[in-house]
Amino acid sequence: MMYNGEVTLQTESGRLGSLILDTHSSIFVEAVEELSSDELKKALLQGIKLKRFKDVWQCCQQLNDLVAWINLGKGALQALEIDFAIRVYREIGDVGMVTSLQQIKHLEDRNLLSGYIAMFLGEFNLAQDLFLASGKPLAALEMRRDLLHWDSALQLAKALAPDQIPYISREYAQQLEFTGDYMNALAHYEKGITKEDKDREHDEVCAAGIARMSIRMGDIRRGVGMAMKMPSRILKKECAGILEGMKQWTEAAMLYEQGGYYDKAASVYIRGKNWGKVGELLNHITSPKIHTQYAKAKEADGRYKEAADAYRRAKDWDNVIRIKLDYLQNPEEAVKIVRETQSIEGAKLVAKFFQRLNDYSSAIQFLVMSKCNDEAFQLAQTHNQMETYADIIGPDATPEDYQSIALYFENEKNHFLSGKFFLLCGQYNRAMKHFLRCSGEDGQAIELAIETVGRANDDQLTRQLIDFLMGETDNIPKDAKYLFRLYMALKQWREAARTAIIIAREEQNAGNYRNAHDVLFSMFQELKEQKIKIPAEMATNLMILHSYILVKIHVKRGDHMKGARMLIRVANNISKFPSHIVPILTSTVIECHRAGLKNSSFSYAAMLMRPEYRNNIDLKYKKKIEMIVRKPDKSEEEEGLTPCPFCGFQLPETDLTCPECKNTIPYCIVTGRHVLKDDLSACPKCDFPAIFSEFIKLLETEESCPMCSEKIIKENLQKVNDSDKYLHPEEGSE
Repeated sequence: MMYNGEVTLQTESGRLGSLILDTHSSIFVEAVEELSSDELKKALLQGIKLKRFKDVWQCCQQLNDLVAWINLGKGALQALEIDFAIRVYREIGDVGMVTSLQQIKHLEDRNLLSGYIAMFLGEFNLAQDLFLASGKPLAALEMRRDLLHWDSALQLAKALAPDQIPYISREYAQQLEFTGDYMNALAHYEKGITKEDKDREHDEVCAAGIARMSIRMGDIRRGVGMAMKMPSRILKKECAGILEGMKQWTEAAMLYEQGGYYDKAASVYIRGKNWGKVGELLNHITSPKIHTQYAKAKEADGRYKEAADAYRRAKDWDNVIRIKLDYLQNPEEAVKIVRETQSIEGAKLVAKFFQRLNDYSSAIQFLVMSKCNDEAFQLAQTHNQMETYADIIGPDATPEDYQSIALYFENEKNHFLSGKFFLLCGQYNRAMKHFLRCSGEDGQAIELAIETVGRANDDQLTRQLIDFLMGETDNIPKDAKYLFRLYMALKQWREAARTAIIIAREEQNAGNYRNAHDVLFSMFQELKEQKIKIPAEMATNLMILHSYILVKIHVKRGDHMKGARMLIRVANNISKFPSHIVPILTSTVIECHRAGLKNSSFSYAAMLMRPEYRNNIDLKYKKKIEMIVRKPDKSEEEEGLTPCPFCGFQLPETDLTCPECKNTIPYCIVTGRHVLKDDLSACPKCDFPAIFSEFIKLLETEESCPMCSEKIIKENLQKVNDSDKYLHPEEGSE
């Protein structure tokens, strides 16, 4: 086959070959590699014209120019060399063109194929003619629609597909609306209505367009009416926006309201001064700005309650407070709002209100709340309210604030308060000077002096306070409890322990056994926490006092044996209870008698018959005690034996020293007996040991630990498996 000077032939091997006639070789006779750039461009154009695309491919590769490749692609398309064109466009990376050509390359209708090629090359009129001449004339309509050539598309639709006219009209109308040609857009929206059930969505789009265009063309009644009938919220919003731009406030607001856009509706009603409608929508409005506008309008009309409610909805608390104070005469509500919202401006308003009423204490409080500390200070100073100011300013005060207060009280000769505020601002020497000038019996001043020493950590101040407490300053020794607290503040635990023992002894001598017990217990816990060894005297005194406290518990529960055993222990140390020797011995006699411990009852009854005690016995017990002495019954139930938790030796239940191993055994805080290794527990709060089974029994009727008095939940009580912590507490102490 010969075409355009190129002979295509089949060789003997069956392959295809090609030859170029000399008459058509022209510039391609020369090797491409030897041509200059201008010669290559000339060869390229000539090759495309001669449709010698393979030779042109070489030129393009040599030039490596995008324009050359594009020209080659166009030439191949014009020659309907689709496969070659695909190869060219793939070379330059034009994915869209490659995909489009692959979709049409198998078309056998030459006019249809040519039409697509013309369309791809931008020759749309030629493409339309070729499509119309092909077996698929609708391709011309599709092309015009895709190109948004709506007039041409409508003309083609009339001839080729009248059923497509409504859809094309709708699309044309949307474009016209976008470009601002509202009159023609309206006409085409109207043409787009089909009134077919299958086109309901399409008809709704057209009707919405008619509504919008009618409003824009001035036919507001028609447009609003259509928008109100249609369910679309978006359409109502669009039409309302158009009307708002036209300053048709009533219709715009009505459409916003119908569409559920209440904030917008209220905003437009406000612009139309329709406050009544705004009031109807208040429950639906979320915009604080609108509530504020409404509130201002109501305030201007003198309707202050409604204004306050609207300001509240807007969360404009300052204006709510102002209205409550200035117009509604409701300071209680204003104060409540200030406390809830912590409004600074609101607090200022309330402060001014109270100043007008001469209620300076309240005014100071709200000035502090509004961060006006200087004004509050001046007001307090002027009206002798500095103590109030000091209480109110509290933790928000700066060291400078405290110093100002301290200097004020110093000028007033109020040593306690000046010392207190010098302490708070960290001026410890000045604080101590004022505390020591207070009355010797002023416990609060001494307590703060101790706190001052604790904070200052200054040896000179410490010595100064100790001299004061010992009475060397004013010859009046102070209560030992203050010395104890001083040692505690200084973390001098051993000195504190010695002082605690002295205090407990004084309390005990005065008959204040619970106080003495609590002093020793708190000191015991402090030393244990600091891992300091507990002094033996302290431990013994606490044990004896605790035994006395357990008596009441046992007797109350009707366990006279346990009560009697604890009273025997107390009676054996009766010198530690000088204020109640006779009552304690009397109780011991009675409980021992009840428990069947007749010999012990006789022994303590005989002790009571001594001259120094006899006349002090309660008359209702005196005859019985005398009878016990006259007719002694020395029978006595032997005390039960339980094993020593250290060595297992069987010894009496209440003995706290093992005769076998010589160890001091911890006592049970519930019974007063020595603890049992296999039945050991501890209070979850104070960690003192107890017999587990006995503690459980106690919690059936009592709620608190006998040692620390804290409430204990029965389920929280557990057995202790590792007893070493309680049997050898000294191992964890210094």
